[in-house]
Amino acid sequence: MPRILNLLQNSKPKLERKGVKLSLVYFILYFSFSNVPQCKPPSCRLEFPYLKYVIMLKLEKLLALMCLWLWWSTCIHVLAANDSLKPGDTLNYTSILFSKNHKYYLQFIPQVDDKRYLAIFSLNDADTVPWVGNRNQPFEDSAVLSLNHSGVLKIESQSGKPIILYSPPQPQAINNTVATLLDTGNFVLQQLHPNGTKSLLWQSFDYPLDTLISTMKLGVNHKTGHQWLLVSPSADSLAPGAFSLEWEPMGQELIIRRRGIVCWRSGKLRNDRFEHISEDAQRMLKYTVVSNGDEDSFSFTTTSEGFRWSITNIGRLYYNNETDAVKADMCYGYNTDGGCQRWEDIPKCRNRGDVFQKKTVIARPVAGAIVYLNGTGCIFFQWKSAEEVTFNSIGEDFYMLVNITPHNGTKRWIWISAIIAATLLIICLSILCLALKKRKYVVQEKKGKEMAMKMPHSTCKSSSAIEDLENDLKKGHDLKVFNYTLVMTATNGFSSENKLGQGGFGPVYKGILPEGQEVAVKRLSKSSGQGIVEFKNELTLICELQHMNLVQLLGCCIHEEERILIYEYMPNKSLDFYLFDCSKSKLLDWKKRFSIIEGIAQGVLYLHKYSRLKVIHRDLKASNILLDENMNPKISDFGMARMFTQESISNTNRIVGTYGYMSPEYAMEGIFSTKSDVYSFGILLLEIVSGRKNTSFYDVDRPLNLIGHVWELWKDGICLELVDPSLNGLFDLEEVQRCIHIGLLCVEHYANDRPTMYDIISMLTNKSAIVSLPRRPAFYVRREILDENLSSTELCTSSTVEITTSLEIE
Repeated sequence: MPRILNLLQNSKPKLERKGVKLSLVYFILYFSFSNVPQCKPPSCRLEFPYLKYVIMLKLEKLLALMCLWLWWSTCIHVLAANDSLKPGDTLNYTSILFSKNHKYYLQFIPQVDDKRYLAIFSLNDADTVPWVGNRNQPFEDSAVLSLNHSGVLKIESQSGKPIILYSPPQPQAINNTVATLLDTGNFVLQQLHPNGTKSLLWQSFDYPLDTLISTMKLGVNHKTGHQWLLVSPSADSLAPGAFSLEWEPMGQELIIRRRGIVCWRSGKLRNDRFEHISEDAQRMLKYTVVSNGDEDSFSFTTTSEGFRWSITNIGRLYYNNETDAVKADMCYGYNTDGGCQRWEDIPKCRNRGDVFQKKTVIARPVAGAIVYLNGTGCIFFQWKSAEEVTFNSIGEDFYMLVNITPHNGTKRWIWISAIIAATLLIICLSILCLALKKRKYVVQEKKGKEMAMKMPHSTCKSSSAIEDLENDLKKGHDLKVFNYTLVMTATNGFSSENKLGQGGFGPVYKGILPEGQEVAVKRLSKSSGQGIVEFKNELTLICELQHMNLVQLLGCCIHEEERILIYEYMPNKSLDFYLFDCSKSKLLDWKKRFSIIEGIAQGVLYLHKYSRLKVIHRDLKASNILLDENMNPKISDFGMARMFTQESISNTNRIVGTYGYMSPEYAMEGIFSTKSDVYSFGILLLEIVSGRKNTSFYDVDRPLNLIGHVWELWKDGICLELVDPSLNGLFDLEEVQRCIHIGLLCVEHYANDRPTMYDIISMLTNKSAIVSLPRRPAFYVRREILDENLSSTELCTSSTVEITTSLEIE
């Protein structure tokens, strides 16, 4: 306690009203009459006019100082007369709350390093500090204690989170509450009832510091589970330290714990006294022990005002002015004198076969034995053998545990036999489960063969090419070649119930392999135009790609004209499943959207720069972005991808892609490069921000698609109107503006003006990396054909274009 007082002493008010007032009166009288001329007879004579002048002058001074005294007295009265806070009242660092008879006061006090605490002090005993409201959270600036009209009692400060001392269980207005500082040192929050009674809502005695004063409890409240205990301060602050003083109901004794381990016991309470607490520390105390269904508690009352117990940061129990209350010198964890306990693990109170036997010898062992006192609790001693036990007479009956079980191995063998039988049963059940699983697999395989036999097959025109492909895959790559019957079984014969969606090259089905792994089975349609050589090239390409943002290909299956790819299964389907749905888009908050944008950019950068072969995807779109269980994006569908070694630009007469995502040079001239993927990425980025498809966003009055609409908003300086309304305004303003800026840079008309994927990632993660402003983008002007026979929207290109549809997940 003295150490705590040293921490608090610099600013603790030393205000005692009577002393202050008497000192002030003495000062006024002394100052008023100390300078009156004194007469020294016989030479000194005061004439009446002069004496009258002096008296009037001094009376004026006296009157002025008396007014000052009355003002000071009134100020003190304003602070000290009220002992309560009512709803709407506050207590700041310049005010003090006194108890009714001025025994305790509550005030904010500054600490070292300008830390502020709200504490209760005793006016009669400056060393008594029963409660600190923000022990674990000191404030660095001024704080306020307030009681609002909802019944919430809290401490607030601009430098930290508010500390809620009490809040009603249900949020409702409670105007009839009052917080009062009692003369016992207890700060209580009570509810006033119409019949004049009061009910306790909260009290500071439930949260003591390191000091136990009269009527304060130690123990546990069984209704709330709250424990009353004293906790020592740490070495350099008021934060909780290593030691605690607690009440142990089972043993009817006080204990001191060091980091949870009992290091000292007071001994059982008998005849209103503890064995290991000095008589001086108990002389004027009357103990009260309560044990019922509501609580188990210990407290004391005393006729000595200001009497207290306190626990120090080194685990010492003091009373009053730094006087040891315990008989033990120090409990180091290995000595057992004066109530000290060993810190190592304590033996169990009872073992199998132990029973109590009453000892007729009226004595206690001096050093060693496990002794149970009157059957109420156990105190542990240790000995090596019974011959080493010596006794000192103390006039008490003891009950000692002894083992009466004969030494035989019958029960032990029973337990061993039971364990062996249980183990054999578990093994048999495991074998049975494996057999049933294998039988189920055989049945499914048979069913798959029957389905395969019923399906019409055309003659394979190049069986040798298929065999060569299988051999190449087995030799050079880790891809697994699946049996066609197994694939049929996994997809239940490519049933419609297992169908996930339809891609540009064929349908996708969900399958379950015999070992239980879920997979996505892509069945290439016969009209896809891919031959064995192209199929082999695609497999070789995908085998070379390994990245966390690319879908992993597990294997393939070739059966006559059937070409099947088996991918890892993505449980959250594709990005367009969420992005373009009014209700599901709410599941994509801005944090997830920005993470998806970064993941897609990382995957495309890997294809362009860090894979062994440069790869151009040529079909980046929302339906080709799959989401795993953690909503991480994975790029899929490499059917249109092309590999390059050194060339960065290529030309083709067979243009493939998806309307709205193809770059101008590719759609018009058949020229594609890595900048073609950059253009598609820009479209995808703007779709993620807006939640709208590029091909479905246009105005009737102004025939613009999504890109044109974004450009108009950008020019007008209102680009934030593009943001998806489902975000409800919850997004990072700077990140959204950066994404729109990058998206417009990606859809520049000329490929050379577009950034690389490396530059895009730099701009996504660093605002200062964006150095150029976007120019008019390369968006297509759409026009509606009003002819009755032409109802579709046309896209004008200079080459034959194959339009693929997106993978739509059902």
